[in-house]
Amino acid sequence: MEEKIRIGVSTCLLGENVRYDGGHQLDRYLRDTLGAYFTYVPVCPEVECGLSIPREAMRLVGDPASPRLVTIRSGEDHTERMRSWAQDRLEALEKEDLCGFIFKAGSPSSGMERVKVYDANGVPAKKGRGLFARAFMERFPRIPVEEDGRLHDLKLRENFIERIFALKRWRDALSRGKGMGNLVDFHTRNKLLCLSHSTRHYREMGKLVAAGKSVSAERLYRDYERLFMEALTLKATPRKNTNVLQHMMGYFKKDLTGDEKQELLEVLDEYRRELVPLIVPVTLLNHYVRKYGKEYLEKQTYLNPHPLALKLRNHV
Repeated sequence: MEEKIRIGVSTCLLGENVRYDGGHQLDRYLRDTLGAYFTYVPVCPEVECGLSIPREAMRLVGDPASPRLVTIRSGEDHTERMRSWAQDRLEALEKEDLCGFIFKAGSPSSGMERVKVYDANGVPAKKGRGLFARAFMERFPRIPVEEDGRLHDLKLRENFIERIFALKRWRDALSRGKGMGNLVDFHTRNKLLCLSHSTRHYREMGKLVAAGKSVSAERLYRDYERLFMEALTLKATPRKNTNVLQHMMGYFKKDLTGDEKQELLEVLDEYRRELVPLIVPVTLLNHYVRKYGKEYLEKQTYLNPHPLALKLRNHV
């Protein structure tokens, strides 16, 4: 993709001094590595809603399902202030065409999950979600979200970034119109990607496209987007990927020499047993796709779902 993808991010993760203590939480991977592919839209809920730098630290208190945002020392309640600001900010973000958001872990405003919520006795439980993060996820349920801490998990990182690029491709397809031909082309290109995440969604999406002419274009595209993004939230595993890789191997049954077939079978087995990363069998299959001119496979986003330079499949 020539243009960068627009991603929301907690401002402190870009190195801006906006935290309650006047500091930042610069994440160099986000700034230096992903920054080559993403244009960041920074958001700091606490500063943008009018609080100072530095400021009194805050925490969530009360019911984890609907907590209050309260300062720790003075007990000042900023809940309604934050909610009112968030409503306006979300309206503005809807126009930004975001394909993802990276939140600051543990933040009472921006933590995505397991944020501490204190009960009446001051005892914390990691059952909360930051007020802004909750509002964002409710408003934009199809947009991939993660938080900085979880991105250190290489499997979660690969899944998150894969979903971002997938949503961008879907948005690009939408920009070309909601015709059946457009949807069939998109579905064809992404079949194996979906299969690597969920056989159930793969089948449901196929049935939806097959019956596409019997429903309105608006409903068809809405339901397809829901299934597509739901499928990708389910983690791909060595077992699921092996199933897809074996499926792809079937396209070469009349082409591969005996030695090539044996080599591919050995590589697939090594991947299945997690002795080599996914990039190894995928690289070999990409070689055979080019060598034997398999146009259908060449178009599959599964073989190139995100930039090779990110090395995401070197670790899964």
